Amino acid sequence: MKILGLISETHDSGLALLEDGKISLVLEEERLSREKHTQDFPAGCVAAALGEKGRGLADIDVITVPWDPVRIRRTFAKAVLAKFPRSLNLMWPSSNPVQDHGVVFLNHWIKQDLRKFTGSRNLPPIVNVGHHDSHAAIFFASPFEEASVLVMDGYGDDAATSIYSGKGNRLERHWHSAFFDSLGLVYTVVTTHLGFLPFEEGTVMALAALGRPTYVDAFRDLIRLEEDGKYSVNTDYFSFDTYGAIRPLTQRYFEKFGPARRRDEPLTERQHDIAFALQARIEETVLHIVREMARRRPSRNLCLSGGVALNCVANARILEKTDFERVWVPPCASDTGAPLGSALWHWHQTLGKPRQGELTHPFFGLEYSDAEIKRALDTAGLSHERLEEGELIQRVARDLSESRIVGWFQGRFEMGPRALGNRSILASPLDPAIKEIINQRVKYREPFRPFAPVVLAEYANDYFEISQPDPFMTMAPRVKPDKVATIPAAVHVDGTGRIQTIERAANPRYYGVIEAFMKLTGVPVLLNTSFNKQEPIVARPEEAISCFLRTEMDVLVLGNFYTRDRNAAAVERGRATFRLNERNLTGGE
Repeated sequence: MKILGLISETHDSGLALLEDGKISLVLEEERLSREKHTQDFPAGCVAAALGEKGRGLADIDVITVPWDPVRIRRTFAKAVLAKFPRSLNLMWPSSNPVQDHGVVFLNHWIKQDLRKFTGSRNLPPIVNVGHHDSHAAIFFASPFEEASVLVMDGYGDDAATSIYSGKGNRLERHWHSAFFDSLGLVYTVVTTHLGFLPFEEGTVMALAALGRPTYVDAFRDLIRLEEDGKYSVNTDYFSFDTYGAIRPLTQRYFEKFGPARRRDEPLTERQHDIAFALQARIEETVLHIVREMARRRPSRNLCLSGGVALNCVANARILEKTDFERVWVPPCASDTGAPLGSALWHWHQTLGKPRQGELTHPFFGLEYSDAEIKRALDTAGLSHERLEEGELIQRVARDLSESRIVGWFQGRFEMGPRALGNRSILASPLDPAIKEIINQRVKYREPFRPFAPVVLAEYANDYFEISQPDPFMTMAPRVKPDKVATIPAAVHVDGTGRIQTIERAANPRYYGVIEAFMKLTGVPVLLNTSFNKQEPIVARPEEAISCFLRTEMDVLVLGNFYTRDRNAAAVERGRATFRLNERNLTGGE
């Protein structure tokens, strides 16, 4: 049986393919269209999954969509339409759910787009799965037979936070917050007040490490903790329940915290301190919820999902400061994983099918052949060598030990918003200057943002204060004090590192490079950051080559192919091609 999970018309458009309950493919449209957080119909994903013009659609038994229109109608009737007509653009970046009926007509839009794309009127049945149910269903791919499940995001169909328990192939929802009591929306609107864009919440999380507790008490009035693990958002400060994205903050908020920062203005201590207070209060609230979950239910396993679960600092605090012994967060906790979750929910919860095993790696994207890679290198005009695996691993490890920056492109690309070893930029953590060098030569990011350390799993506890694996970069534990001077480039200003633990079975070649680096340096840790430059993470060989040529990486490895060629003609051609593609993408100059 083939189940196609599909998300469209909202941010992070994409799909997942489940075959007899096993994950076959997970794709995000932004990787193929090169438009970050695209809301467009995932035509590129459908073509990749089902062939040109979606000819394989006839083999799909059911399409699942991670939104429930019935719940949405009920929610808008209660929480939004009561304030109409002021309740306009409800945090939906480019549409208006009230005026344009938003996701209420999502099935109609998906059918219309599928028919347009395939030319067929005969479509598989569409099944709607609740948004938080879809997030919670990632439990079915977790390492746990039983667990508590916490979903937190901007909003779902009827809530912003939901609590479930999972056992075997069943999930039960026990509680959910009010729709507008949303930690995700609070984080987003404060992010924009600080001069950043929506989806740049991770930047604010990093900025928080520079701040002081100046506004923490004030933020405790913004988000109030209540009995039994509940909380509420104080609408004296937030007006997204009335005005949505048009005017999400009230005059009282501005009186307390000052005017919004323009994006081109320098950051000041005020912004640092607001970020600190925001992060601190989110952590306090999450711990408040989780401690009550641990008190009420016997499980010592916890699954986290939803966009708030990308807050790796808060996740590490859960493991450190609550009674849960294991915490698991998938690589696709955000809406990038919602199509997969909707398919898993239908397979297990609706059809009652047994579980098919644990998600041990994130590599469910597309893969490119040696012939495709070689053709891309030849077209770009880059000289290159094809190396056997052993020689390739040794050469890359030597490059890293000599402080070279390596673009690393292997196999199927990852699912989720973070690079995890197949579309990565690798560097040595030994030189404290390497972080600034990568920022100046490759990433062009804010200097306060850290780079993530990847560590061989068996050495993780030697370097980091963590007692469990974290293969998906979902936690930022503290670096052990005696290792800070050993891996200075991997340590954030607050003493943490957003780690990735890697086991040989999950990715033998990636593991092999780190192991070879350890034999040269004595350190089983590398820096790993996403293979991109202010764009979606690269998917195809051509995009990896373009990024290599538009930055100042030292080495490019594509599968078995190795190059350090940066001849001037190739560099100019690569930059010109990117500029042309960028104009095409944005519709003109």
